[in-house]
Amino acid sequence: MLIWALALLLAAPAAVIAAPGAIAFSPCRIEHPAGIASVAAECTRINVPEDAGHPEGRRIELFVARVPAVSARKAGDPLFILAGGPGAAASEFYAGVAPAFTRVNRDRDIILVDQRGTGRSNALRCALDDEAMLNAGEGEIEALTRRCLEEVSTHADARFYTTSVAVGDLEAVRRALGYGRIDLYGVSYGTRVAQQYLRHHGARVRAVILDGVVPPERILGPDIALDAEAALHQVLARCAADPDCRKAFGDPAVHYRGLRSQLSAQPVAVLLPAPRTGERLALEFGVAHLATVLRLSTYSAEQAALLPLALHEAHMHRNFVPLAAQYLLMSDALGGQMAYGMHHSVVCTEDAPWFGEARADRAALAATFIGTQQLDGLTALCRAWPRGALDADLHAPLRSDVPALLLSGSADPVTPARDAARAAAGLTRSLQVVIEGMGHGQIGAPCVDRLIADFLRTGSANGLDTGCVRRVRPMPFFTTLAGPAP
Repeated sequence: MLIWALALLLAAPAAVIAAPGAIAFSPCRIEHPAGIASVAAECTRINVPEDAGHPEGRRIELFVARVPAVSARKAGDPLFILAGGPGAAASEFYAGVAPAFTRVNRDRDIILVDQRGTGRSNALRCALDDEAMLNAGEGEIEALTRRCLEEVSTHADARFYTTSVAVGDLEAVRRALGYGRIDLYGVSYGTRVAQQYLRHHGARVRAVILDGVVPPERILGPDIALDAEAALHQVLARCAADPDCRKAFGDPAVHYRGLRSQLSAQPVAVLLPAPRTGERLALEFGVAHLATVLRLSTYSAEQAALLPLALHEAHMHRNFVPLAAQYLLMSDALGGQMAYGMHHSVVCTEDAPWFGEARADRAALAATFIGTQQLDGLTALCRAWPRGALDADLHAPLRSDVPALLLSGSADPVTPARDAARAAAGLTRSLQVVIEGMGHGQIGAPCVDRLIADFLRTGSANGLDTGCVRRVRPMPFFTTLAGPAP
């Protein structure tokens, strides 16, 4: 897979007047795209120009949801949630992780702004065949990308769906809602948005939480395959060092290498029920499918817990159903959450123009399970997608004294802990917390909910008790399909 990230139900027509601003909200529910969770909220839409330089032109609506604080004596600074991707919507992301913000929501409003181009904010969605993209050559990628651009161009100018423009939207929402200062939580790509907002509107930020940190200087793309390979080997080494896992599977790195070699030579026909519908599906499972499973499995400790078992079943017993089922589940989930056009606008404006300067080591990339395919695919994609609005300082080092909490997983396949350390160098009142064995995005990890609530309550990282983090352990490895060893 080249890119690896209408549920608004109005409960009543009555309007609720926002405090402290004068925007009218209506009761609603926000839902996860897969329908796994929903949250009661108050929703509205804020009209903004697509191109701020030509306000007389097309205008779009930003979807905004507010989850009111439980306490009547709530804090004046709400927490704005910034989703990842790029291409995910804040409202949909929040619906899936809302329990992690329960402590925060006791005393603070939660504000969800679907970034322009995502969710219900003029989403730049286009129909993509995951199987077609998986093994597409550069010419096919360019053709599919042009088709996507034609689809989104019916209602959007793709040049105005970048981080720089989204930061202006956030400030417009803050002003419209009447908040003097706000707090920010950004995950993955959302940390880029948060830091750029901090750069341009730092006086309006009381505290910021960066989870899976992309430092401003980093160009995403050239070294993703290397980071993904390193994270995979951490997972496999953790299994090899675990007595129960090693007893069940031996050294899982052996199965990993064997499968890569086998599938590079010949894909395997797999017949299995579709995980969500039960419909029988035939799949030619090849090395690109394996790469998708390996990369996305390392994003979370829960998925990683299944990986040694799935690799062993495929390599030793020719049972590819567990791997194929994971691939189908992951592809389906990603496709439902991502607005690919918005993703393209960000990557092709903010990262791809610097791929040449990054001087990727192609020999090193070729040795990884992702190989050079992703980098070459993104390069081809961006030949067909227009560059958009870009702040000249987007990739400049950020200096700020706003209190910051930076969260990292030691086995993160896309934003390793060293990225957070790089960002922290310019954040003079920051604290970096690294959670051992965890992957990308720590919001669901045990005790993190308490950590962020305490940080926001005090508005300072000084003296923050992080002791619970040292007791966090990733999910034990499954040694059978029934679960971990007793």
